[in-house]
Parts: sequence; C-alpha cells; structure tokens
Amino acid sequence: MPKSYSRIQRIGDLIQTALAEILQAHAKDLHCGMTTITSVKVSADLSFAKVYVSVLEDEKAVEIIAALNKATKFLRYELANTVELRVTPELKFFYDDSVVRGSRISSLINDALKKQ
Repeated sequence: MPKSYSRIQRIGDLIQTALAEILQAHAKDLHCGMTTITSVKVSADLSFAKVYVSVLEDEKAVEIIAALNKATKFLRYELANTVELRVTPELKFFYDDSVVRGSRISSLINDALKKQ
C-alpha cells in the first residue's frame, strides 16, 4: 500500500515553515516586503528546492523574487541552522501568481452573475 504523504513532501513542508519564519525575521534586511511561501517542491535526492512565493504588491514581484534569489546563500545558511537535514537543498525562488489568477477568475464569475 503506497504512502499518501511521502518523506519528500514532509521535508518540503518543513522547509516551507522554516523559510517563512526566516523571511519574517529578516524581511527588512532582505527587502522582500510582504511575501508568502505558497509551496516548496523538493527534488527526489533532496539537493534542490523550488520555492514558490506569492507577493502582496504584484508590481514589485520581479524585484522581490530577484532579491530572494540573490539572498539564497544567506537563506540556505539560516535554513541549515534551523532544520536538521544531512544535506540542505539549494534554493530557487519562483513567483506564484495563482492567488492573482484566482481573484481574477472570482471577479469574472461575480460579474457574470450580476449580469444575469
């Protein structure tokens, strides 16, 4: 019987929680503003992690993602001190626009319902 929640998913969730705390503690130093880590996808060998980030200010999303990718060495160091893993994965940050798309779809549905 296959496991419904794999070790890689648990490690991704652990990294997501730890990075959220690190970003909250160092938000001003990293110039990342109001960011939310929406998900973390960890590779099978645990050497690489894609971190998906949602940004409150959409017009600054490119700048914030660039700032986070520039600070990956610092964030990886802090992550290694927070989470006990044999190998701390390399981090790569990506913009997650699912919240923006969701709100746009919701507003389109609301507009369509008002027209009926």
